[in-house]
Amino acid sequence: MTAAISILVTVLFVAVVLYLVQNLPIDSTMKQMAQIVILIIGVVSLLNSLGVI
Repeated sequence: MTAAISILVTVLFVAVVLYLVQNLPIDSTMKQMAQIVILIIGVVSLLNSLGVI
């Protein structure tokens, strides 16, 4: 049950941060780089909560 809550919180957090990055007044290349970094951090966090890492 704790893993499910952790996964849900991680997915919601990544979605909110990606939404906020989309609204930043920065260059599209920088937005894309920020989104890639956020997705990598999100995947690592999900793998960590599943016990893979």
